[in-house]
Amino acid sequence: MRKALLPLLLAAALLGGCSTPEPEPSPAPAGGAAALPGPVPADLALRPAPGTAPAAPAFTGALTDGTPFAAADLWAQRPVVFTFFNSWCTTCASRQAALSELARSYRDRVVFVGVAGADQADEVQDYLRTHRVEYPVVLDDQQTIWRSYAVREPPAVVLVAKGGALLRGWPGGLDAPTLDQRLRELVLAGQP
Repeated sequence: MRKALLPLLLAAALLGGCSTPEPEPSPAPAGGAAALPGPVPADLALRPAPGTAPAAPAFTGALTDGTPFAAADLWAQRPVVFTFFNSWCTTCASRQAALSELARSYRDRVVFVGVAGADQADEVQDYLRTHRVEYPVVLDDQQTIWRSYAVREPPAVVLVAKGGALLRGWPGGLDAPTLDQRLRELVLAGQP
């Protein structure tokens, strides 16, 4: 009986060793739907937008993972900061770590959204992972969104109030401490 089982066990071991292991699942793309904000905090206190502020250009697009995105859906509930960048922009890269940290500190109260223009999806992913960008990113290959906000080159930052009023834009971008100060002055009520 043992002699009869030995070839069967040997064949099973050999066949089991020849199987191809399951490939590791690839990580979800950075900047996709998983980076969208959670519920609006109940204690979020905002300054009213000036009545003279123009409406921000509404747009739709796709996040890095292909999820449809509508800017107006976000600013209907809270302020939004748009950061316009390219993966090859050295100024963007030098400011990104502090900007990513600022976005984490405002998580769910003020939404940060990256807008990557005229860039390759794989290069955007490398940039997002390298700089730990944890907020949603819209791919704007044709720079349609960039043009609607009059962005000519990166970096640029745009602040939109809850409800869609265009509060301010900064061609050339801002460093994180200055943006933090502007958020406290322009949109967050009761903040020091």
